[in-house]
Amino acid sequence: MAKPLTAIAVKSFKSGKARREMPDGGCPGLYLVIQTSGQKSWALRFRRPNSKPAKLTLGPLDQSGKEASPQPTIGHPLTLASARALAAELGRQRARGRDVVADHEAAKSRQKFEQETRAQNTFAGAVRDFIEQYARKKTRRWEQQARLLGLRPASNTLEIIPGGLAHRWRDKPTVDIDGHDIHSLIDETRRGGVPGLERRTDEPSEARARVMLACLSKMFNWLLQHRKVEKNPCSGVHRPDPSRARDRVLTDAEIAKFWLATDTIGGTFSPLLKLLLLTGSRLNEVAGMTREELSDDGLTWNIPGSRTKNNRPHVVPLAPLARDILKSVTADAGLLFTTTGRSPVSGFSKIKSRLDNSLSIPPWRLHDLRRTAATGMAGIGVAPHIVEACLNHVSGAKAGVAGTYNRAAYEPEKRAALKRWADHVTGTVSGRTTKVVALRGRS
Repeated sequence: MAKPLTAIAVKSFKSGKARREMPDGGCPGLYLVIQTSGQKSWALRFRRPNSKPAKLTLGPLDQSGKEASPQPTIGHPLTLASARALAAELGRQRARGRDVVADHEAAKSRQKFEQETRAQNTFAGAVRDFIEQYARKKTRRWEQQARLLGLRPASNTLEIIPGGLAHRWRDKPTVDIDGHDIHSLIDETRRGGVPGLERRTDEPSEARARVMLACLSKMFNWLLQHRKVEKNPCSGVHRPDPSRARDRVLTDAEIAKFWLATDTIGGTFSPLLKLLLLTGSRLNEVAGMTREELSDDGLTWNIPGSRTKNNRPHVVPLAPLARDILKSVTADAGLLFTTTGRSPVSGFSKIKSRLDNSLSIPPWRLHDLRRTAATGMAGIGVAPHIVEACLNHVSGAKAGVAGTYNRAAYEPEKRAALKRWADHVTGTVSGRTTKVVALRGRS
């Protein structure tokens, strides 16, 4: 019968010309394996539930003499005491009918799969999959989401933005991203802007942080649905407070200054900026205008639902002043406002800075032109539901059940309202006042 091994004996055993196994009389089935190279490890011999003999390598010998962990684990360095404890625990599991060999092989396979998954599912790859497989097909503003996540749409490809999120976390496995990472990123976005993108203002922005958190959460939910992560790290992260509703409206004097300032801008931006004020349309709608969206007679601009915020097609009657401005645009086909011929014009933050230098008025934003148009039309007597129709709003007279049955396009009223608004702008710029005449429209 083998004698119990001692820590001193285990340490003193020397290697020979052949591999040796030294049984431990203090723990049946436990062996100290000594390789010809001098490497020592622990092994356990026993019979599986099907009575076949089995051998399980427990781990290398821990020659430090210190217990590395209070709970010995297969594969970790083991002292004599921890090897006996692990062998005893495996013996208890076998007594309960467990096949410890099968369990160990399953654990190894799972660990290998997790390691391969971590190596494959990096953040940069996950972002690209999310944009190409989901956002591009399902989301109207997928290009904005791509930029927030660090990818720049270019032709038919997606380029990594230097300094952007996909660049910063390009090799980071998505499963390693936790709530602390998300919280730090959202706080950085609030204070300093979106990584890799030009800042429009030096002031902290809750709205910018909210958009980033919503975008990340949507992506991780998609990854969760496709079993690429086990949880959404955005869950539980504080959602930034909503921004205070803006009420900035340009006065008539500011409108006159704005109009004259756009002439100094010139180029592609001058007509674009003027159309923002005359039509009350959104920036991306005007910037993405194509020749095909204009009617043959040039009287209307037909925006498809794929380019509107509410996904509803919008017909914009063009006032004579708006038509004259469009005639000055030299693009013959495709996009009207472009510098590349492939994508809408950009760089509005720089243009806004140039305008601000010329205007010398209280802080304002380009989107305030839309609110100015709505307020201005109401001020010259246009009925509220006609103003909403001009702006493609779904509220008030066309919201809820009423909107289901009220399909009135109000095109004659919209045309009259936008013409009167254009006339008011012309009078404001030239110094002539406009007489207020109520435009009620159909009820």
